[in-house]
Amino acid sequence: MVTLYLKSNVESSNQIFQMSNRRVFIKQAGAGALGLGFLNSFPSFSQHNYDKVTNALPRSTPEAQGVSSAALRKFLEAVADSKQEFHSLMIVRHGHVIAEGWWSPYSPKLKQQLYSLSKSFTSTAIGLAVGEGRLSVEDPVTKFFPDDLPSEISPNLAALKVKHLLSMSVGMAKDSIRTIEVTNEGTWAKTFFSLPIDFEPGTKFFYNSGASYMLSAIVKKVTGQSAHDYLKPRLFEPLGITGSSWTANAEGINIGASHLRLKTEDLAKFGQLYLQNGQWNGKQILNEEWIEAASSKQISSGNNDSSWGYGYGYQFWLNPPGGYRADGAFGQYSMIFPEKDAVVVITSESYGKQVTMQLVWDNLLPEMKDAALPANTPEHEKLQQELKTLAYYPPKFNATSPLAATISGKEFVLDENDHKVKSVSFHFKSDKCIFNIKQDGKKDLPITCGINGWYTGDNKKPDESSLFSKLRIDFDSVVAASATWKDSNTLLLNWRTIETTHHDSLTCSFENNNVTIVFLHSMAAAENKPDDRAPLTGRMLA
Repeated sequence: MVTLYLKSNVESSNQIFQMSNRRVFIKQAGAGALGLGFLNSFPSFSQHNYDKVTNALPRSTPEAQGVSSAALRKFLEAVADSKQEFHSLMIVRHGHVIAEGWWSPYSPKLKQQLYSLSKSFTSTAIGLAVGEGRLSVEDPVTKFFPDDLPSEISPNLAALKVKHLLSMSVGMAKDSIRTIEVTNEGTWAKTFFSLPIDFEPGTKFFYNSGASYMLSAIVKKVTGQSAHDYLKPRLFEPLGITGSSWTANAEGINIGASHLRLKTEDLAKFGQLYLQNGQWNGKQILNEEWIEAASSKQISSGNNDSSWGYGYGYQFWLNPPGGYRADGAFGQYSMIFPEKDAVVVITSESYGKQVTMQLVWDNLLPEMKDAALPANTPEHEKLQQELKTLAYYPPKFNATSPLAATISGKEFVLDENDHKVKSVSFHFKSDKCIFNIKQDGKKDLPITCGINGWYTGDNKKPDESSLFSKLRIDFDSVVAASATWKDSNTLLLNWRTIETTHHDSLTCSFENNNVTIVFLHSMAAAENKPDDRAPLTGRMLA
């Protein structure tokens, strides 16, 4: 059973956090006899040798880095019991990956949807720009947008500084992102400035994704580049991060608050860079002073009654047991634990984020010991086998139906619908079902589904597709798809857009040459609500 982090632990956890300052920790570890012993146990603590070609993180057995394989197996068991849907996991100790796994059909080769974890990269772009002398956190925000300001500037708007955007202390009483992203006239920044700032900046914490967008807009203003382009030579290339994507608005400004996508190991590298005070392969990529500021409590964020109540830095949350994290909706994490010299990365579709984090607090951190452990080959082999076989299996009913031969290759013309889909067809071939979508003004979109198993192949969801939910997945993705017959007249299709957090199912019911297709998005399913897409109806051509 997963227990919540109790309020009785608040005082001790705050003390732990205060002691977790990176420079203080390293000095303490090197100064005392215990610290020297600790360093001798882990000779790679202060220097890590990364692959010079790929910059891949080095791999190690858990025991060599002070964690037992048996404890990691128990952690995986706790994850399974929690009913939270993990997509990937990477645990780094003393600069070495000691456990990594992807729940099939998710893959280490594919990037993942990060939601608000993106904010920490926006903050990093600001930090790099500050280091280059392009701006200061004390600069007034109005300085960067002279053409977008209202005719009258309120005292609170005049007092708004970059540091207030970074620390979510703008002073607005509600999040501005939903308002600015539907801007019809002018720029998003102009819309942001038109909104009231109810409180003096810096006095109240209120999570405001519009503030993160404004930081991204400032990067564009002071560098002439989008945050994504600006980060490529300064952060991504030195760390060997490739294949990233970050959605931009019509102004060419990355959303800032979300929509960045990276691979799991990229998130581990990012956390490791912060853990190493901005150093990578002997070079100072990001100023240590920035990391100290970004990861320190800049403002109180609550009453220590949840994992979001321990303070906020510069687009980073502070952890109850110490350290800090980049944190995105539905359980996207790069957690940094300086006192443990560890990074924990999770991507997931978690509807209990507190539960997900508590799994780490309760089951993983206590198992990180101060000295290497004796090798345990049998347990390590069991762990490796479990990590390799992590998987989500599609629903499995019947492999075929007498109806399959009748409808295979036939076109079903659909009634008029909001999706602008003209027709669909089902082609059954051996162990596959090819579901083909004909759309007005677009190329056919075939999705090949494995019968009672996942098929990926060349399945691809474009940025916007009529049948895929636009809810939270408004970009392209590789698709893992399956098909199974629930009964002789009902075909169930399952589509996992495996470069996003969410997934879809389609129930296709056949009766008297008619078809009805009912959608169910994973977010709707989790909330026991109907999908927001109306069912499709149609009839088979003779």
